[in-house]
Amino acid sequence: MSTVVAEGKTWGGGNQPLKASYGKMMMWFFIVSDALTFSGFLAAYGFSRFKFIDSWPIADEVFTHFPFLHGVDAPMYYVAFMTFVLIMSSVTMVLAVDAGHHLNKSKVTLYMFLTIIGGLIFVGSQAWEWNTFIKGDYGAVQTKGGNILQFVDGEGHRVALRDFVVSAAHQDRAQHERKNGLWFVSEGSLPSYTMDEVIHGLQANKDVLVRTQILNEAGEKTVLSREESINQIMKNGKVVVEGANLHVNEYGSPLFADFFFFITGFHGFHVFSGVVINIIIFFNVVLGTYERRKSYEMVEKVGLYWHFVDLVWVFVFTFFYLV
Repeated sequence: MSTVVAEGKTWGGGNQPLKASYGKMMMWFFIVSDALTFSGFLAAYGFSRFKFIDSWPIADEVFTHFPFLHGVDAPMYYVAFMTFVLIMSSVTMVLAVDAGHHLNKSKVTLYMFLTIIGGLIFVGSQAWEWNTFIKGDYGAVQTKGGNILQFVDGEGHRVALRDFVVSAAHQDRAQHERKNGLWFVSEGSLPSYTMDEVIHGLQANKDVLVRTQILNEAGEKTVLSREESINQIMKNGKVVVEGANLHVNEYGSPLFADFFFFITGFHGFHVFSGVVINIIIFFNVVLGTYERRKSYEMVEKVGLYWHFVDLVWVFVFTFFYLV
């Protein structure tokens, strides 16, 4: 009997522990558990990068594209723009929650709409970034040992395969397909150039050098001499790589691409889910559902989720792109 009384005094929270409703508490439980999940992913990324630190791709050399500006070297500019948009959407969500506390339907509607627009811009930008990363821009050669060899000019700037390789008149190789009778063999799209064409192009252009994925003491990728470049391609060159996927990556280690797709994809799924939830809440606001309840707590609960998604992206941006 005394034990029951003691537990009652210890709890004393009633149906609103910590002065929070059941729904808000459950949202906090979800956020904490999801935060642990993202922490595990980022920790795995950190350990993998530390293990392969001497050959890990440099983010400033990978994410250099900007929409509608082909050929412009803008390292991290578009990623910074995406981050700014997502953070500003978190600001509009704060304003929407504050307007809900004052039962101001018109302002809640406006700020929720702006939050949705910001989320859609971020998701669309991430889709564009994925597409650019998958297609690639320069191309490279994968060695027999699985390393990536890139091409640069005398000043160390990347050179695309299309800038020095000319497609020769050669017999087209049939791609492995079931209709060709190869039932248990499949392959992706064929590269634009063959290894022979790359070798001939490299030999014909004396200004083109090979850069390995190994970092030197200055933290820069090692550039080989002209003779070493030709020897490396001729002896160890295995296949032409264009873009990145779960198997090969023209920017360096395939593990980098694996983490990129998984972590940014998992976060992008959270943002997309948040946009969908925000749209549902937005229409409820427009219909006056929460106005009749005299409470905009649903806006506050979805706001907690949205702030969490924004905070996670700050960590992803810092660990994956900046560090």
